[in-house]
Amino acid sequence: MNETGRYYAHSRETTDYSSWQLLDDHLNRVGEMAGAFGEIFGCSALATMLGRLHDLGKYSQRFDARLHGGKRVDHSTAGAKVAMERWSRDPHQQAFAKMLAFAIAGHHAGLANGSDEGRGRATLKDRLALEFGSDIPKLDEVWRREIALPEALVFPKKMKNQQEVPGFSSAFLIRMLYSCLVDADYLDTQHFYQARENPPSAPSLDALRHAFTGYLKRLVAADGEKAALPINRLRSRIQHEVKSKADQAPGLFSLFVPTGGGKTLTSMAFALDHACHHGMRRIIYVIPYTSIIEQNAQVFRDAFAALGDDAVLEHHSTFDDSALKDAATRDKLHHAAENWDMPVVVTTAVQFFESLFADRSSKCRKLHNITGSVIILDEAQMIPLALLRPILAAINELALNYQCSVVSCTATQPAIKETDGFYHGLRNVRELADNPEELFKQLQRTTVRAVDTKTDADLQALLAEHEQMLLILNNRRHVRALYDAVKSLDGVYPLTTLMCAAHRRKVLDQVKARLQRGEPCRLIATSLVECGVDVSFPFLMREEAGLDSIAQAAGRCNREGEYDAVESEVWVFRAEGWAVPPALDALAKMTREVLRKYEDVLSPKAMTAYFQATHRHKGEELDKHRILQAHRRAASSLDFAFQDIARDFRMIDSDTVALLIPYDRVAERQIETLRFAETIGSQRMRALQSYLVQVPPKALNVLSDADRIEFIQEARFGTQFPALIGLDLYDACAGLAWERPDFLASDSLIC
Repeated sequence: MNETGRYYAHSRETTDYSSWQLLDDHLNRVGEMAGAFGEIFGCSALATMLGRLHDLGKYSQRFDARLHGGKRVDHSTAGAKVAMERWSRDPHQQAFAKMLAFAIAGHHAGLANGSDEGRGRATLKDRLALEFGSDIPKLDEVWRREIALPEALVFPKKMKNQQEVPGFSSAFLIRMLYSCLVDADYLDTQHFYQARENPPSAPSLDALRHAFTGYLKRLVAADGEKAALPINRLRSRIQHEVKSKADQAPGLFSLFVPTGGGKTLTSMAFALDHACHHGMRRIIYVIPYTSIIEQNAQVFRDAFAALGDDAVLEHHSTFDDSALKDAATRDKLHHAAENWDMPVVVTTAVQFFESLFADRSSKCRKLHNITGSVIILDEAQMIPLALLRPILAAINELALNYQCSVVSCTATQPAIKETDGFYHGLRNVRELADNPEELFKQLQRTTVRAVDTKTDADLQALLAEHEQMLLILNNRRHVRALYDAVKSLDGVYPLTTLMCAAHRRKVLDQVKARLQRGEPCRLIATSLVECGVDVSFPFLMREEAGLDSIAQAAGRCNREGEYDAVESEVWVFRAEGWAVPPALDALAKMTREVLRKYEDVLSPKAMTAYFQATHRHKGEELDKHRILQAHRRAASSLDFAFQDIARDFRMIDSDTVALLIPYDRVAERQIETLRFAETIGSQRMRALQSYLVQVPPKALNVLSDADRIEFIQEARFGTQFPALIGLDLYDACAGLAWERPDFLASDSLIC
């Protein structure tokens, strides 16, 4: 202990104690803040104890020596041990003591496995077995005078357990408590070191609601005569019907509206009204693809423009905030991305769901701010089948115990409700759209039909015949081969992930401009064009796949009703000479069955039949990594394998490497700055995301062997970033290319 007789939480590499943070102040402030975070889900008292105990190990001579340059000290285990020793003897409090121990022990390293060995991280069982005075520092008794602990823990409100998945609710609660602690700890430390003034508060949801209402009125006025068109009148009616249900009690909702029915604006209008009516905290808009998140976020920014640039947090890997001119706004959004403390958050399904099953503080910080929110799951049918059951359990949990409303928003509603016959599916889901069956009839703008197998020669002939046509194929090698065969035609464009995001945006801008001018436009794409890309063709062909993909593709044909509905057709075909990827083969077979049985394959009845057949076929594969089973095994002991669960819960199961492309001068400048960067911050990484192409490791090796890769090494941590040398292997139209077949042969499932 230093001469002042006080213990300190942090130092700033100085012996001037006046600039150090007192330990008891830090613990009590973190406790107060964490308790406030936990209040919304009834666990304020438990969260407060986390804050008071998390750094208890700093009440030691060994940690005091650390502040003066000594060795690193385990200061996290002590608080976990004290929690267990103080409260676990009472069987009624034992479970909550263990929950506290998990969060305290992991507040730096991450949530550990309870007992089974994890990767490079000691289990909670091993941590609790450590001895004071030998394995971990002996505590100075002064902590008992400075940190107040109750004789008994105040139990949280009665939580509803998901009986069909024992243990799931308890593990979820541990992550939520952990989130309260790590966010409070970070914020208090940041405030002490940076001594920043609190940034201006974000606009209230009520102000956003008024701004959004005005935006919708301006859209109608700007449309002029178009507002009277049948499709626009129908969109307006749908919006009015959905908004009228905003006063319904929070819980689970469905917005089942055909493509072109205005789901994006309608769902946000409902969410704002619903949140304001029930005093909820924020809107979280979850989108499956980064390829469409930017356009939706821009729609919302336009709607809230009068309230400033900081009304919407866009949080995903490709977001580049360099366009924001105000440095204070950029700084505010950068910090908000860490914990989602904003009224409107637009993010990806990967970011959202992986955070709910995460073990690291960086991903878990935001969890407590998800509570009390309206969550819109856009294109809900895109939930990966291999993770469907654990994701449904998480959705049910948010509605059951964390004051959330979840809106499943889609044109191809998956059969995931208990009323659909899905075992332990979503319960008590209320439909927001009146009479979806009738809506689908009214919004039908195209006809889907199966046609014969097509050779590449057939496809080339059809592309020559139709001046405006969208052709969607199952893998990017096929797109490239067909594009090379027909690129002499006027207005031919490929679109795949062999092109970096900046390149794809440029192509889509050109495609939209040509379609608007009525010029020849032939787009050959993979499935990335199906979800949320706002294009409309008079004729479309889709290689066979799952019926949900067919329906999404159909939404790019006669989207605005500008073409004749009878003549606007979607042809589903089998491509001769190109094998259907194994992951799509079974889904394609079920689609063929529905095409034979139903005259209108896009009807809700046909779609329900398809999803029911798919779920029966997948069976236990709907929880491929046995994540729910891992929760059941630990239900009684609470020894959850947090590290293993986080490892196994991956929304994108793809073994690829990100390759930097010097696509334009902006990309070249970004790569050049990377060469001299000491560290790679999140802002620079977001700027680089627009210039990445994901390739298999085998492809990277091929390019490296040919000396076409530069590995740029970050100075501080030694992280390597592969960058393509030159652009002769990057086609200005089609993207990354390579002569040897082993480059593209290994990635047929990457769209």
